[in-house]
Parts: sequence; C-alpha cells; structure tokens
Amino acid sequence: MIENEKTKEKAVSVSSVTFRYNVEDPEGQSTVKCALNGISLDIEKGSYVAMLGPNGSGKSTLAKIIDLLEMPSEGTVTVLGINGKDEEHFWDIRENCSYVFQNPDNQIVGTIVEEDVAFGPENLGIKNPELRNRVDRALEYVGLTKYAKHQAAHLSGGQKQKLAIAGALAMEPQVLILDESTAMLDPISRNEFLDIVERLHAEKGVTVITITHDMTEASRCEKIFVIEKGKVTMSGRPHELFADAERVRRAGLELPVFAELTYHLMRLQRQKICPEDLIDQKTAAARTAAVALGKKEFSSHEITPDVIKNANDSRIILSVKGLSYSYDNNSEKAISDINIDVRENEILAIVGHSGCGKTTLITHLNGLTRPQTGSVELYLDNGEVLTTSKSKEIKKIRQNVGVVFQYPEYQLFAETVYTDIEYGLRKMGIEEDKRKERVIAAAKSVGLSEDLLDSSPFELSGGQKRRVAMAGVLVMDPKVLVLDEPASGLDPRGRKDMFSLIRKLKRNGTTIILVSHNMDEAACYADRICCMDSGKLIAIDTPENIFNDESGIDIPRPLLHDFSYQVRAEIEKELGVKVAFDPVARNAHEEAKNILRSVKQYKEAHDA
Repeated sequence: MIENEKTKEKAVSVSSVTFRYNVEDPEGQSTVKCALNGISLDIEKGSYVAMLGPNGSGKSTLAKIIDLLEMPSEGTVTVLGINGKDEEHFWDIRENCSYVFQNPDNQIVGTIVEEDVAFGPENLGIKNPELRNRVDRALEYVGLTKYAKHQAAHLSGGQKQKLAIAGALAMEPQVLILDESTAMLDPISRNEFLDIVERLHAEKGVTVITITHDMTEASRCEKIFVIEKGKVTMSGRPHELFADAERVRRAGLELPVFAELTYHLMRLQRQKICPEDLIDQKTAAARTAAVALGKKEFSSHEITPDVIKNANDSRIILSVKGLSYSYDNNSEKAISDINIDVRENEILAIVGHSGCGKTTLITHLNGLTRPQTGSVELYLDNGEVLTTSKSKEIKKIRQNVGVVFQYPEYQLFAETVYTDIEYGLRKMGIEEDKRKERVIAAAKSVGLSEDLLDSSPFELSGGQKRRVAMAGVLVMDPKVLVLDEPASGLDPRGRKDMFSLIRKLKRNGTTIILVSHNMDEAACYADRICCMDSGKLIAIDTPENIFNDESGIDIPRPLLHDFSYQVRAEIEKELGVKVAFDPVARNAHEEAKNILRSVKQYKEAHDA
C-alpha cells in the first residue's frame, strides 16, 4: 500500500492553466493571443514523460510555466507539492527544477567548461568543497571530465548539449525539463545524450519531462501527452497512442519509424495493428515478421516497387576541387582535400557527425569563406565558369548559389515579411515593379499566402519563418540552393511540408545541397549522399549503396534500416534459412512492400 502511494505522488500538477500574451503588429496595434487554454495534467514523481504536439501548440510555454520561467494568466501549477504562486517558496521550485534548452548556446554562460557547470550551484550559495565535488561528479557523469579546463565555445554541438545537462545535474534537480534538447544533435550524440538522461531517471529517480518532435525518442518514454491548441487532446503509454495511427496523424504527428513499418506491412496484409504489437521494438519486429509470413492477403500490384529516378550523369553545375581549410592558422584542418562534383538538378545530402566539417564546407560554396587550398567553381548555362577565389566574381556567385543556414529565422530582420524577402533585390537595384512581382512569386513558391506579406516575420510560426527565410534566398533565383538542416525543430507535419517544398524546387530546376543529421530523411529524399568524417570526404554515392551492409562505410544507419534488419532476422529465424532480401527501401511503405515481395518470392521458389 505504501509503495502504491509513493508511485502516485505527483511531481507536477497543472490545473486549468491559461496563458495569454500580447502581440503588436507593424502599426503598433496590440492583440491578445492564447498559448494555453485551460490545460490540466498530472506528472507522477520519478516518471519519464514526453510532450508532443505541433509547433505553436503550447508545449514550451507549459514547460516554462512548470519551471516558473513564466507565470500563468489563470489556473494553478503545483511543483513538488509547492504552489507556483507561493512567492515565499519560489526558489524551492527553481532549485529543484532544471531546464535544458534546444540550443545549448542559449544557456552556456561560463567561458570555461567547469565554470559553466559551477554557475548554477554557485548561485544557490553552494560553497567549496561541495561545489567542487558537484562539478566533478557532473562532468564525470556526462563524460566531459577531460574537457573541464577547455573553452566552452570550442566544444562540438553534442558536447555543448552534454555540458548543458552537466550544469543541470550539478543543481541536483528532482525535475529535469528537456525542450527539444536533441534537435541539433547527430545520431550518435543524440543517443549518448538520451542514454545519460535515462540513466539519470533510472539511477537518481529524476522526473524527466521531454518536449520533442522525434517520435522514436518519445517511444522511449513511459507516458505521452499530446498538446494541441493549448490543451491535452491525447495521453497514454506510447504503444497505446501509436496503435491509433490515424488519430496520431490527425494531430499533426507521425508514428515512430518502427511502428510506421509495422503499420504499413500489416495494412497490406489486411491486419489491424494493436497496442500489444508496439510494446517495444523487439515485440514489433517479431509481430511484423509473423504477419509477413502469414497467409498472403495483398495483391501483386500492391507490392510493385516505385521506380527510383536517381541523379543521372547530367552536367556538373558546381565543382569542389582539393578544398582544404583550417581556422586561426591551426595545423588541424577543419576540411581536408574535399573533391565533389554536384550535378545539375539533383538533391545531394551531406551527412556526418557534429564537428566533421559540414558547415565549413557549405560556407565555401558561395564564397562566405574563401579557399586556402583548392577551389570552388560554378558552371553557368552560358558556359561561363566562376570561382570563389576571385573577389570580382563573388557577387555573381552569390546570386546563383543561395545558402539558408540552420535556424534561418535568426536571419530575419525586417518589419514585414515583404521587406525581408525584398532586401536582396533592393540591394541589387532592381526596379520596384519587378521586385514586387518576384517577391510574390518567391512567397508563393514556398507556400506563403500573399496576405502574410504585410505581417511581421516575428509573429509567424517556426515553419512560416523558415519559409520566409527561404523565400528571401529564392527571390534571387539561384541555380543552386544550399540548405543547412532545413527541417530541424519543425514538427512532423512541418518537416513533411518542408521536404515536399524541396522536391517541388527540384522539379522546377533548382539543384539542392542538403545538410542533415537525419539519416532517414537523407535516405528518403536525396539522389546521392556525401559522407564526411573528421573533415574528410569518406564516400559519395546513392542511398542504397551508402547504407548497404557491404559498403564498409562507418556511419549511423537510418532507423528504418535498423528495424527492418530486426524484422528480416525474425523471418529468417522462423524459416530457418537465409532469404534473398532486396536492399532496404527509402521509406517505410516501400520497405513493407519490399519485405512482403521477398517472402512471396521465397515461398514460390520453395513450393516449386
């Protein structure tokens, strides 16, 4: 009985909370917007929960209210038994709640790593030797001990996120809030970060609240709350929620990769997915394999593979030759002897772990960084060859090679969407009538309606801001568009829309160079993938060849590949023989067809 009461003890209780804020338009008129609309939920002490929902649904606002970074307009929030409105115990809540933001640069305050970790507990009045012990323990826990004396600014993205959680850990919190804390991390860094979080939860009993758009990450939690328009619309254990695929999609979300493959294969076999099928990936793999081996319910045309049109041998539009670069005359090169030929009208993905040189490479492509060794050449339709090594050609190169950096909304600066998109044309001296025509066309090309052009870009959603930034580049009519993590931080529907836009741009003749940490998206959308490691190009090929087991390329595989291999292993275990499976397909629907086709072919050959 005592154990049950302990289990039900609440870390957080949110009761009828509403949060309103004022927004001013360019004319100075103020309007009231509602981020949370009478939301209520309880989070048990020592639990690990995820908050999901579209961009702008109120997730981050709620998290900030729990940590008292914001106060509700109405309603009550109780944290660790303390009412958030109780000013006398305000710091009791703040001392026991730690918040890790999406971008670690927004919360790193110390110049030196150990100073940053010490900042929080020092402000709580913790003295030495306890302060020293907390810092040392926190750095050891996250694996940053050897970086204690290093400058925080010189850490990689993954290391900075570990530093952020070390700073939180040094506070010895009872509640840890993660706001899209893995969105900027490569697959290896993301898994290392989540392993640390899950160890904190298991070993120290920390209540973990994670806000995420990553459904696979959410599937690792004990409970999920789905928030839409400031209210909880769904809640439950991950396998219970994800079994109702249509409801999940109506909420603007998607299934985790493993559940997506299970769903598509069962659908082709006319079977309904059940919560028990998705308890964990091992169970899902066994269940998917059993359904694949069951009586054939699909028709032959349903498993016919889509035709993949890979990049052909079309002309080279951009060429990187022997490119090397080091910062501050450092002997260690950020990139070394890079050679890439970019083909006209292809989508080329650049992948690799944080700090491998991807950003250094793309800043060379339009002359933002000049080559120290090697060259970058652009080949125009009229036969003209431009090189970033010549200052007089940089302006023309930048008109033809547009770069949209990660979180391009930080590039927005004007009072209205129109003037932001128009800026480049105005600087070029383009006539007003022609500017207007091109601005409207650019806005339309990224799915922005004309009535948004007079709005402030800072009032828009994250996805809309990103489209404005892209329109500001596309209005220059570039032949090559370089996109650095274009879908980072977007909800599943926003990511899907973004890649639909990228495909549309390709169809309209734009060559796309895409930097991504998401291997599943690179495999799904790219014609070719360029793999980098420690500043060097280690491979460039089609997704099928890059992620082939026999490629020998040491990079993380897409999650779809990992789960499909589990399903295939279960099928072969059941049959007691090896099956001649085709390479893993580019998306879950195609891979479901792929598996069923291979099983069908095996059975037909075996029966014969």
